[in-house]
Amino acid sequence: MMYPVLAQVKKAPGKGGKETTRAFDARTGEDITRSIVYVTLSNAMKNGKYLYKENENSSWVQVESTSSLPEEAAVPQGNEVMAFLKTCTEKRPSDLYMEDLTWKFICRNVYRGRNMMLTGPTGTGKSQTAIAAAKALGRELFYVNLGATQDPRGTLIGNTHFSKEVGTFFNESAFVQAIKTPNTVILLDEISRAHPEAWNILMTVLDPGQRYLRLDEAVGAPTVKVAEGVSFIATANLGAEYTAVRVMDRALMDRFTIAEIPYLTTDQETNLLSQIYPELAKVEASNLAEIAAATRRELQSDMPQISTMISTRSVIEMGGLLVDGFTLGEVANVGIYPMYSAEGGLQSERTFVKQIVQKYIPDGTDDKLVDDINTQNTPF
Repeated sequence: MMYPVLAQVKKAPGKGGKETTRAFDARTGEDITRSIVYVTLSNAMKNGKYLYKENENSSWVQVESTSSLPEEAAVPQGNEVMAFLKTCTEKRPSDLYMEDLTWKFICRNVYRGRNMMLTGPTGTGKSQTAIAAAKALGRELFYVNLGATQDPRGTLIGNTHFSKEVGTFFNESAFVQAIKTPNTVILLDEISRAHPEAWNILMTVLDPGQRYLRLDEAVGAPTVKVAEGVSFIATANLGAEYTAVRVMDRALMDRFTIAEIPYLTTDQETNLLSQIYPELAKVEASNLAEIAAATRRELQSDMPQISTMISTRSVIEMGGLLVDGFTLGEVANVGIYPMYSAEGGLQSERTFVKQIVQKYIPDGTDDKLVDDINTQNTPF
């Protein structure tokens, strides 16, 4: 925590959903209940709304109004977000490579309780970014993989059960518990692969003017209000190359602020590999990054000769193979070529990618990569 600290004390649901006395940092919105003894919290709830702590070694002081605090403890509305973003920037993971502006933009929207959609190619770290943002902001994270959900209603709302002891009863989902918890970050992963029923359920939840979940379609059915400060971060793959994704409803898209997470630059990817695998030679890390970058440039050209590119996720996996003693030629044979079709012989995708890889194997260990093209009936 940054000192001095001004803590707002109020009633709010805890992790189990039950409403208790909680304390939140007035600057960042972070739940700091655990750092304050319960008696101090209880007294503040009865007699005042705020607790003030000058430094790490001082005691909490109960205050009824922020006007009675020293000037350095005040939380001016104009500087509140700035102080919060500074904290977020300082807590950004060293292995999370992206534009500073993008990270700052994501942090700001989470702070404001806005809905974010992170778009970009597969393997660029969209889910990792959402998880890192929640951690940097000190927010509890709830994860739901919408792309793997076979029962949207059960996952997002809950199910009705029957037992001999209590008869018919409704068991609400973990998602319902999550939206009841203030300042929670809810990660809606793979939203572009979700069933349309999941989109329909989320429409009112994500609408800034509604922010509620209806538990049943019947008239008069109970609703659950989304708690204060809850932020939704969705991840999506948009584009023709992703065959399992659905065309997303424009009304759903409009409920999000979109931030694009592009592929890393060659230097960034090289540095990431060196950070994950310190024992990996810099030239090997650079070669992998260059090969991946070449496939991405080709796919973005006017007349691409390949149908997919090598993702950062794949690059990291191949870096692990190099560390375990595989040569770059061997890594290419098991990790790169199977991604590309061999149909078409000399004009095939696989032949094109083999020619890219050949440039980075100057020691003769992979001389046959192109020579074998001229061998009849040899599958690539």
